[in-house]
Amino acid sequence: MRVLTYLIILFYMVSCKKEAEIKPVVKSVDTTYTSTFSFNQPSNFPSPHYTFYKNSLTQKGFELGRYLFYDPILSLDSSISCSTCHAQQHGFADHNIPLSKGVDKKFGTRNAPALMNLAWSTSFMWDGGVNHIEVQPLVPLTSEHELGETMANLVIKLNKNSFYKKKFKEAFGVETITDQKLLHALAQFTSMLISSNAKYDQVIAGKTSFTPQEQQGYELFKAKCANCHTEPLFTDYSFRNTGLESNFKDIGRERVTQDPADRGKFKVPTLRNVEFTYPYMHDGRLFNLEQVLAFKSSGIQDSPNLDPSLKNGLNLSKEEQQAIIAFLKTLSDYTFIGNPMYAEPVIK
Repeated sequence: MRVLTYLIILFYMVSCKKEAEIKPVVKSVDTTYTSTFSFNQPSNFPSPHYTFYKNSLTQKGFELGRYLFYDPILSLDSSISCSTCHAQQHGFADHNIPLSKGVDKKFGTRNAPALMNLAWSTSFMWDGGVNHIEVQPLVPLTSEHELGETMANLVIKLNKNSFYKKKFKEAFGVETITDQKLLHALAQFTSMLISSNAKYDQVIAGKTSFTPQEQQGYELFKAKCANCHTEPLFTDYSFRNTGLESNFKDIGRERVTQDPADRGKFKVPTLRNVEFTYPYMHDGRLFNLEQVLAFKSSGIQDSPNLDPSLKNGLNLSKEEQQAIIAFLKTLSDYTFIGNPMYAEPVIK
């Protein structure tokens, strides 16, 4: 099923123009959130990859996506929603569990990734099997281990729902709900999940300063970790074999590319809000940051595709590990996980 979904996504993307080549088309409209509603690029962030080309951002479109994100109507048996596995208080990751439970009590095989700053992402999923934010929801919506629906049945359900008929008409001016408009609405919500107000950002802006331990951790991070977890997004969006094991049960990126050189490679995750998004790694095997730093220091397992930067481990002392953890906690954005704009809406 997932292979078929990837093929559908690849077919869709053949006709898409490269997002980075398109200037943003963003509408400013009256809103209860701010005086104008728009995509606000943080000053220390690069230009986003997603630019709302042919999906102009509006308050109504965003609100519709927010309703859909939190509504179990999207699942086969109306038992779970997108938010079931992507909770705001956990940085839009799951509720600190390794694997998420979908419909029919089926568990997935990979840890639910955190959702933030997705407009800058060039690919999605741990293996990068999706390369566009507008079609990314196809995988969880149709996976038998997640929401378990079909797009055809979703469209039927939504068109029978008077609330959504009204909301889609307000957002897109359509009388009939289509799968494309469903995906557009979800993209408008998820692309606006921007986290950029952690202590780190305040330091960069010159509004505060690190403690001595945080500063030590920052210097160590830049020397040992920033090659993959690049500032300010704290990922370079590459795929790397980080030495979790020598014989991978999950072959990772190779499943998409069919290239043995990609065996055991997974997408480098952002470290923003990492304090809230445990457990870690693609299968959630490491429960806390102490375990992650200990593994990176002395637990790396060699394999043919191991990332060269990890061949000898990071060789960090306990004190250095704690300093890096102190720095990583400066990436915690409490305004993001508490922002009412992203919270579950009340249907009126």
